[in-house]
Amino acid sequence: MKFFVDTAEIADIKALAETGLLDGVTTNPSLIAKSGRKILDVIAEICAIVPGPVSAEVAATEYDAIMREAAVLREIAHNVTIKVPLTPDGLRACRTLANEGVMVNVTLCFSAAQALLAAKAGAAFISPFVGRLDDIGQDGMELISDIVTIYNNYPNFRTEVLVASIRHPIHVVQAAKLGAHVATLPPNVLRMLYNHPLTDKGLAAFLADWSKTGQTIA
Repeated sequence: MKFFVDTAEIADIKALAETGLLDGVTTNPSLIAKSGRKILDVIAEICAIVPGPVSAEVAATEYDAIMREAAVLREIAHNVTIKVPLTPDGLRACRTLANEGVMVNVTLCFSAAQALLAAKAGAAFISPFVGRLDDIGQDGMELISDIVTIYNNYPNFRTEVLVASIRHPIHVVQAAKLGAHVATLPPNVLRMLYNHPLTDKGLAAFLADWSKTGQTIA
């Protein structure tokens, strides 16, 4: 499974990229707004840090306007992925961009039927929002299971399932067990994957025993 970080904060992206475990970045208008910076500057800086896909979302909703914004965003760097909404105009733009060899991330997916349309439109990624489904009493992971099953039925589909709106490490493990290709996580959730109390306890015991030997390795 690939790990993307869902943020526009450069400090977090740099720190996580240094681990060697980061495969890409996703952003959206809300995250850009929180950064307080211009979107073109933010995306350019992120692309210079992370060689993998960097999703930059259009703000337009009508086809011609989406294509104009996509033309600007795709000029930033070769690894920019154009993020479009799962609407008729968004899918039309996805088809056009995909035909031109541009990676497209279709976002705000909440049903398997929507995911099927995105794959037919040539999306590089489909972003189902599991946390938001959980919030309204539905099982977000059931959607992931349905999408993975459908995509596996059609080997000609190249769309990767990018699990979004992840709230905790259990979402990541469940998505991996179902065969999702990518998880995009907020920085705090990505860091939570490291943590287990028995790891901390075991390390403390090892270090205590080592100190008793009076030895050094280097």
